[in-house]
Amino acid sequence: MELDERQVRVSQMDDEQLQAELDQHGVVLTPYEVRRIVELIGRDPTLCELHIFNVEWSEHCSYKSSKSTLQEFLPTDAPNVIQGPEEDAGIVFFAEHEGRRYGIVIAHESHNHPSQVLPNEGAATGIGGIVRDVDCMGADIIATADPLRFGDPIGENAERTKWIVRGVVDGIWQYGNALGVPNLGGDVYFAEEFDDNCLVNVIALGIVAEEDIIHSAAPPEAAEEPYDMILVGKPTDDSGFGGSAFASKILDEQEEQEDRGAVQVPDPFLKNVLAMKKANAQVKQRAKELGIKVGFKDLGGGGLACATSEITASGGLGVEIDLDSVNVGLPNLLPETICCAETQERYVWAVPADFTEEVLSIYNEDWDLPNIYEGARAQVIGRFTTDGIYRLIRDGKIVCEAPAEAITSGISYEREEQPAKYEGSEPEFDMPADMNGAFLKVIGHRNACSRAYIYRCYDSEVQGNAIIRPGEAGAGVCAPLSGCPKGVALSADGNPFYGLIDPYWGGATAVAEAMRNVAAVGAKPAALTDCLNFGNPEKPQAFWEFREGVRGLSDAAKNIHLKDYPYSPTPIISGNVSFYNESATGRAVAPSPIIACVGVLEDYSKAVTMQLKGADNKLLLVGPRKDELGGSLYYQALELGLGSNVPQIDWAQEQGMIWGVVDAIEAGHVAACQDISDGGLGVALAEMALGGLGKGELGVSVSAPGDALADLRADKWLFSESTGFVMEVLAGHEEQVREIFAGYGLELIELGEITQEPRFEITVADESVVDLPLDEVRDAWAGSLAEVLK
Repeated sequence: MELDERQVRVSQMDDEQLQAELDQHGVVLTPYEVRRIVELIGRDPTLCELHIFNVEWSEHCSYKSSKSTLQEFLPTDAPNVIQGPEEDAGIVFFAEHEGRRYGIVIAHESHNHPSQVLPNEGAATGIGGIVRDVDCMGADIIATADPLRFGDPIGENAERTKWIVRGVVDGIWQYGNALGVPNLGGDVYFAEEFDDNCLVNVIALGIVAEEDIIHSAAPPEAAEEPYDMILVGKPTDDSGFGGSAFASKILDEQEEQEDRGAVQVPDPFLKNVLAMKKANAQVKQRAKELGIKVGFKDLGGGGLACATSEITASGGLGVEIDLDSVNVGLPNLLPETICCAETQERYVWAVPADFTEEVLSIYNEDWDLPNIYEGARAQVIGRFTTDGIYRLIRDGKIVCEAPAEAITSGISYEREEQPAKYEGSEPEFDMPADMNGAFLKVIGHRNACSRAYIYRCYDSEVQGNAIIRPGEAGAGVCAPLSGCPKGVALSADGNPFYGLIDPYWGGATAVAEAMRNVAAVGAKPAALTDCLNFGNPEKPQAFWEFREGVRGLSDAAKNIHLKDYPYSPTPIISGNVSFYNESATGRAVAPSPIIACVGVLEDYSKAVTMQLKGADNKLLLVGPRKDELGGSLYYQALELGLGSNVPQIDWAQEQGMIWGVVDAIEAGHVAACQDISDGGLGVALAEMALGGLGKGELGVSVSAPGDALADLRADKWLFSESTGFVMEVLAGHEEQVREIFAGYGLELIELGEITQEPRFEITVADESVVDLPLDEVRDAWAGSLAEVLK
């Protein structure tokens, strides 16, 4: 069989000519990389091959700038890890129930570039992709979450920012609600550093019995007996063509219209039929009944080329695919478009040839895919081989013939790094004379106020498993196994303002806060994921920020141990790197490592929210207040700049606080709990008084003795973002709680009482600092975001 005549004559070109040729075809590989491809395949590549390597060797797919750093720093193994970050989702042990071992599956990705260009479609397909990653592990999908970063909604690009916010939120709820997956949480920040590049990170959770786990690799049996490759889902079109390469480039407003073609088009209703315990589940179940080993992978970034080459290479095999067998939705598609378009709602299976007809029947007849979406179906497109070659045929000609391992192993760079010196300093200012006014500015700030304007769009009740919903605490909680008392907690955190000052502590505090939020509902942190959002890795200072962020989050994970395995780091079992979050003007996002933490509750009925419960109970503080207001809400609200003293983690203290809170909640001593982070103690107390829905009616009367200030001025004591917790401890249980924390070498400070009168009163060293009716605090907090985004 002859080779496609559309070869790119690399060997006959100098670098300048080759670059012009690459630009003409929209290929972002460098001349050096293309010449490396020639070495690997032993000849000049076809145009189709060039496009396949373009997506597979993109930063998005290959991690060519980041993988050595990730391997150097990240702890990925622990006694509770079932599946680490080698696949599209990680798995951590959850429970033994009715004789079966269950794991929680978690995946974490970004869809930043598409969401900046087409917010609705970009965010929706982000949810769709992350759900597929979990589905492909054999799991039932139980929850999603969405950490978001947007530009300044009152800045110079306010109207564009608000358009992006509305589109992203609409995309998330329109897809997630139609799919039938509850949204359990997330977080939102607004800052001018995200004007040109929003961040849309997405997280999905699933649950799977250990014996039902499926891997995204052709199984070993495919080397011993005939195995088919089956493509399932929507007909392939040209949507998302070049999407992975697009996600690995700098955004330019001048190219925005052109870039929109690289954004995928979602269809949650077809996905519902495929993924939500329906067609895909029937195939999985039937394979299990027959004792058949299969491989299963979704088509996301890089489309057909990525999924088919990776499922092949991961199994140590080759494959021959007939592109004429791929069901298409448009006529006359070029082979590279069929291969690299990122048409949504598609999967690929590796199954024994004698199981193929049953698989096709399940999709095409039992679930009637062709009549659910025009052109959708399951179809055999290839056969696995043992020669290790990835071979694609179109119109009787070979359009790709290369070692599968060469395509998927990518290329690696050791980037130059150069420390970036932060020039900011702590502001010099007097304590405001009107602290009531200052407090209302803080609690009403767009980075502190209620997020209900966003999360009320999301369905958190679908599936009927929600225990704690968005807004009710810093982590969501669900009960995914019927008849099992265990619960799953999920949080997502990462303060971008800390990263601007010190990327190391930006990474470390993100891990600590995510773990505190899980602990604050009563769950033991079990595993982490990371989505690492940074600028251009080819710039030495940006790459240094990345490495510092990874080093910080890694140190936190290594030093805040698993409670059930006290000498084991908290493992990072999945994640994503998103580089080139930078505009053509050279403006990059704030260094933003966003961390998700999954936790386990032994008994979900003991989970607590942040809202205060009883007027006779006491408020106790753990975690000393320090002069750590760099990047704080207080400085933002008073327009004092960033400052410089970011919170720094004392590892032993942090671990003791987290373990102590978990112990106290599990023992039934705590009625409500909130971690201290953005806005410090003042905001934590206000959120506890108001509750997630803003309906709290109990007041707070805090009276801190002078020696609690540790030489801090009263306003800095109140708004310091040093880590810690506030607990509402049941009346008569204070001594038991003190004993628990004493066991970890920690002292508690009694802050004051909960009152029937709905007032918010803070007295420090016998001087009134804040004294407001709770309704006034509520008014400032509850409606601010809607007012800003209208």
